[in-house]
Amino acid sequence: MPDRTRFFISGELPIVNDVIHDVIIDKWVYGGAGLARVDGRVVLVPEVLPGETVRIDVGDDVHARLVEVLAPDPERIAHVDVACLLFTICGGCHYQHAPYEYQLARKVEILREQLQRVGKIKFEGEIGVISGPPLGYRNRAQFHIAGGKIGYLAARSHDLVPVEAECPVSSPRLNQALSEIRDKLRDPRFPRFVPGLAIFTNETDVQINVIESDRPVARRFYEWCESKQAIDYQTIFGSFRVSSRSFFQVNRFLIEKLVEAAIPEEGGESAADLYAGVGLFAVQMARRFSSVTAVETGSSAAHDLEFNASQAAVNVKVEQARVEDYLARLESAPDFVLADPPRAGLGKDVVGHLQRLAPPRMTIVSCDPATLARDLAGLTGYQIDSLTLVDLFPQTYHLETIARLRRI
Repeated sequence: MPDRTRFFISGELPIVNDVIHDVIIDKWVYGGAGLARVDGRVVLVPEVLPGETVRIDVGDDVHARLVEVLAPDPERIAHVDVACLLFTICGGCHYQHAPYEYQLARKVEILREQLQRVGKIKFEGEIGVISGPPLGYRNRAQFHIAGGKIGYLAARSHDLVPVEAECPVSSPRLNQALSEIRDKLRDPRFPRFVPGLAIFTNETDVQINVIESDRPVARRFYEWCESKQAIDYQTIFGSFRVSSRSFFQVNRFLIEKLVEAAIPEEGGESAADLYAGVGLFAVQMARRFSSVTAVETGSSAAHDLEFNASQAAVNVKVEQARVEDYLARLESAPDFVLADPPRAGLGKDVVGHLQRLAPPRMTIVSCDPATLARDLAGLTGYQIDSLTLVDLFPQTYHLETIARLRRI
């Protein structure tokens, strides 16, 4: 067995394709892998660092398997020192073999590269970085269930990786809730047809949501799990009600910093919060702008939004509608627009409406740099005032970007 303090053997699997190559890793790319070339062909290799010489097992597609690190980078964290024993097996984390500051620096490079490659946007200014503790940050996670076990899926697979201990990136209460569900799986009262659960917590209360079930789950199951239909999530901006079908940010350490980085310090007369969710941005915007309209298509989140604005004693007009439909009705733009779209981004229709309306200031909060690049490329007539990378998902390739735009 090779010295595992110096390199990894990915997943402890046997060589399956018997097509072995020694390559040098060029760089990290968005998606969690390192890029290398084999006879001019691009291959993606997990659990590597740029500049390392590695031995890989090449298959028929773009993904290769790491066999051995021949020349490790001095920054590499030894396998015996990573935070989780399931790293390289579980598909949840991608970067535990790299120090956290190293991860942040590479993510900035990836963001620049995605803007240039996808959107032809060469941003030469400094990209700010907002980060927090790299472990214990998640307040929400989705788990899969099979064979009486609960855990995550292996990378690029539907195979279950059981989590028998604590997950290092999850918060203490989330890990406690996972342990409680693990115990309940051994109880005959647990519905065997449930394929997975999402767990959300404010570190006091817990909310359980069944995912992808082909039949309804009785209310007594949620009562047995002591699941809350709605959770009150405390922030420095006040409390936010989050119902079971509503979304809330998952990094418990960076919620307030994300909001402050997205909303301009100077207010104005009117503002719109697009894809508003339960009002995390809208409530604070209402303290800086005279008139705020929050647009949210989901009925659960829209009801939570109305409740949260009322509880905060701020004036927010809630529009339950698709963003593209709401914008199509507008004839003039508000002074400021904030958009926090899903991973698919704004899309062609929303970008077209924003181009027509031409608000003087905009902020886009994006969870995918590729779709951000595409959307920014379509918003002609704007300059990027600032870009900030908010690392909501340490140890993973995911990154949040706040792009502040100003009409030229």
